[in-house]
Parts: sequence; structure tokens; C-alpha cells
Amino acid sequence: MTHALGQLTVIDMTQVMAGPFCCQLLGDLGARVVKVEPVGSGDHTRQSMGQRMPGGESSAFLAVNRNKQSLAIDLKQDAGRDAFYKLVREADIVVENFRPGVTSRLGVDYETLSQLNGRLVYASISGFGQTGPYADRPGYDLIAQAMSGIMSVTGAPGGEPAKAGVPVTDMSAGLFCAVAILAACIAREHTGRGQYIDTSLYEAGLALSVWETAELWSTDRVPRPLGSAHRMSSPYQALRTRDGHIVLGANNPRQWERLCRALGREDLLTDPRFTTNADRMERRDALAVELESVLGDRDTEDWVATVLAAGVPCGPLHDYQQACADPHTQARDMVVTMRHPSEGEIRCLGIPVKMSDTPGSIRRPAPLLGEHTDELLAGLGYSATEIVALREQGAVA
Repeated sequence: MTHALGQLTVIDMTQVMAGPFCCQLLGDLGARVVKVEPVGSGDHTRQSMGQRMPGGESSAFLAVNRNKQSLAIDLKQDAGRDAFYKLVREADIVVENFRPGVTSRLGVDYETLSQLNGRLVYASISGFGQTGPYADRPGYDLIAQAMSGIMSVTGAPGGEPAKAGVPVTDMSAGLFCAVAILAACIAREHTGRGQYIDTSLYEAGLALSVWETAELWSTDRVPRPLGSAHRMSSPYQALRTRDGHIVLGANNPRQWERLCRALGREDLLTDPRFTTNADRMERRDALAVELESVLGDRDTEDWVATVLAAGVPCGPLHDYQQACADPHTQARDMVVTMRHPSEGEIRCLGIPVKMSDTPGSIRRPAPLLGEHTDELLAGLGYSATEIVALREQGAVA
């Protein structure tokens, strides 16, 4: 067994971020992923998102569609839908992120496809889920971050609303969906039946808010932005040094004592303002002033070495260029290169989980639109003449 999911075939009917990321995760772990795209335009991300690469491809599309084959097909045509149905009969998983109701109109909803393949695991990712008063609303990461509460606690205290710097609800919806898909596949081994999965960006945002809801429900206080500080402990934040920032995580009494000694500020250990974690949380701003009065005397790397030597978790604040070039990033294979048919050598993020017996792998770059249509149709039993006929009528491309 080379890959953990090498026995699974996934049909990826998704576009943009959450769904493609979910299916890429499955592909990285070995699943065969067939990306079904509209004839002509393909995934919306191909045309209108991301920077254009030298060969004309979208950088955003390349980032979340590796380890996939592309089948360009018109599901509104009977011939195209029939070819899709043949693919479904041989598949294990379907993932879609259409607006609720669209799959029914196209005849590719769970009720229809499960009649063709009773073992099918079918997952829907949407903005707000398939039920509830907001089910029909369009949903994007920004909207989910705003409505789930994430934006209300992001940014500096008193500042303008800010979203998280990465698309957290998109990415986490994809992660949650992938976990549910694998759980459904395990359940299928016992029941012999597939099942339907429904998740959303909105629910993902809420599910991530564990500290914030803990504060709300334990204190009846509405959580507010804290900048880089932690909601449950202090000091646990970014602080200024002479040439940048260091992040410190002294979140228990022993680490607090070690930090004070490493900074030469043993006086803070007897300062009644900062005796307990609760005291330090209540006076985060005053504590930051005291710590930065010392940290500003030396450079970040100097302080990182000193504080680590004292046994206190810390690190430098990196931008993405620094993070990608970091020797630890390289040692963990988190930046890798591959060959793309139109872009040549491209870089991508590596696989963040290392498995001893069935490791993931990056086997192919994001596909060109319809790059594998002929190969896939031939595998479904279509002759060369039939494929030509389908292409001439616009059912495939």
C-alpha cells in the first residue's frame, strides 16, 4: 500500500477555495481526484482570481488543485451528464460547493447519484449549509468571518474591523469536510452504505471560536480584539525588539519566572500588578510596556537565542518570504518544486503531515482545463470516435 487513500476515487465538482482545498488534501494522501469542470470556463479561479503566471495560469488555481485530473464536461447536456454518471458509478466520493438547489436542477444531487452508487460518500460545502434561514445566501470567507464573530476579535483594540490574514473559514471548512469524508468512508466499511455530508464556511468559523465562546459563556463579556495577545494567558503575544518583533509564550508560572530572569527583570516577579496570570491578563498593556522597555535594547535573533536558552517558548515574527526561506521550512519539505506543462518549474507548499508507512506525495501539478478528458472518457469505455462526437457537440472539451 503506497498511499493511505490510494484505493479511493474522488470527483471534485468544486471551485475557488474550500472544496478544492478539501479535495487536494485527499489527493495529497493518495486519492485519485477527478476535477469536473465546466466546458469553456473551468473553475472560476482559473479566470478571475490570483496573479497571472508567466504562462497564463492563475496562481490561485495552482495553489489548491494539484494531484488532480481535469475533465471538462457540460452537465446541462444529456450526453455530458451520462458520461458523468458513468464516472460516478466507479467513484467513492463526490464533493460539491454549488449554491443549495443547483445540484438538483443539474441532476447531480445526492439523491440522484446515490441511486447509481449506494456506497457513494457525497459532501456539500456551502456558505451557510443546506438548511436554516441563511441557506440560500451566497457565502464567502469574508462574510463567514464577519458573521461568525471572527472579525470582531481580529485586529488591534479600538481599530477598524479586520479579517484574519489567511482565509480561515474557507480552509477550515475544507479541513472539516475532509475529516468527515474519511469518517464516512470508515463507516461505509461497516455498513456498506455511503452517506451525505453537509458543512459550511459559517459553521467552520464558529467551530474555530473555542476560546472566544469560552470567554463569552464563562464571563458574560463579549470578546474583543486583543491584537496579537492571547485570550487566556499573558504574556503570550508579539513584542517589539530593536529591529522587529519577538513572540513570547510564557503561559505558566515557571515560564513567567524564567522569562523575567532571562530579561533581567526579576523585579516583575514581585510586582503586585503581575502576580498571577489573571493579573497579567488584566494588565496586558502595562506588562507589554515593561517588557518592551528591555526588549528594545537588542535585536530579535539575539533575544530569541537568549529566551530559548532560558526554556521559554518564543520565536521571531516572520513575513512569508522569511518563513518560506527558513531552514526549518526547508528541512520539513514544506516548500517543494514541480514541473507544470505551461508554467515550467513552479513552487508549492509541501504536505504538512508526515506518515511513516503511507506518506502523502505530490504527484502532479494542477491540471490544464480538460487536460485528461480523453484519458478519463476512454477509461469509462468511450471509443475514440465517441469522444470526438462528444467534443463536437460541446458535451466535453
